[in-house]
Amino acid sequence: MADSSARPLPRLAAAVRARASSRLWRAGTALVLVAAMLLGWWLSAPVAMPYPKGRVGFATGVPRGVYERYGQMLQAYVRTAMPGVELRLDPSEGSPDNLQRVASGRDSFAIATADAVATYSGPGKERLRAIGRLYDDYMQLVVPADSRVHQVKDLKGLRVSVGQPLSGVNLVTRRLLAAAGLDPVQDIDPAPLGIGEAVDALRDGRIDALFWSGGLPTAAVDELSRELRIRLVPLGQLAESLHRGGGDGADAYRAAVMPADSYPEALPEDTPVATVAVANLMVTRDDTDTGLVQGMTRAVIDSRDAIGAQVHAAQLVDLRTAIYTDPLPLHEGARRYYASVKP
Repeated sequence: MADSSARPLPRLAAAVRARASSRLWRAGTALVLVAAMLLGWWLSAPVAMPYPKGRVGFATGVPRGVYERYGQMLQAYVRTAMPGVELRLDPSEGSPDNLQRVASGRDSFAIATADAVATYSGPGKERLRAIGRLYDDYMQLVVPADSRVHQVKDLKGLRVSVGQPLSGVNLVTRRLLAAAGLDPVQDIDPAPLGIGEAVDALRDGRIDALFWSGGLPTAAVDELSRELRIRLVPLGQLAESLHRGGGDGADAYRAAVMPADSYPEALPEDTPVATVAVANLMVTRDDTDTGLVQGMTRAVIDSRDAIGAQVHAAQLVDLRTAIYTDPLPLHEGARRYYASVKP
């Protein structure tokens, strides 16, 4: 007869094996889960494509304007963010000029207002693509504080800076004057000046008023307000008329308000000013290298805080709204970037 005291041994060994197997199974399951999470993170993380090195043309705008300062700041950021790429900053008259430069291949990147994009009909229009929506330009009518001008129609017979012919400010100024019932050529004495020349001319009394379309605050206007007592004329009452006027790009305008602290030294003090705003887009061509565009898109989004500390309008660059680039479709490189960072 077998010794019954030995019977528990097989059961004990089986229990030990079962427990060991259970621990191995749990450990294996944990490893699989960790691997799955790492794989998911790797698949969802932005994948940086290779890009060509060298100098790349970027059309900015007039001296002392917001486009110029934004371009300078982005140039410095890109040097670090995209090693081997150097942005060549090319001054221009403004948005329509920038679109011509990109469409013709003279520059690879530029900033342009949405109304100028919608209006552009030159060669290469079908090749234009967007990288992202940046910030809004605010239309500004600046006069000396003691000026008799309190609304746009009061400009009749006066010498007025309307921006250079190929500028976005000239495009919207002509539309605003027409909405106010004024002929842009016959009813005023138009001066085709950039913002730097215009503020100098207003300070020196060579013009009576200046129109400007730019991000807030525009440094040149802010500097002028510290040298000459100026006033901002409300334009918001013309927003609806701009829409009713129709035409290409009319839908790009919206009623907006310049915050009271946009220009602390200007009149009216501590009072918001109703005006008209239009979105800015960063543009390129459909044949610009996909990796280069993806890298530039990342640089534009990631540099918001660094550039915004110096160019306050850039603080409004937002990943959630950057993809809304109507009337231009996104470039494939930009689309890949936004898809890679989609929550």
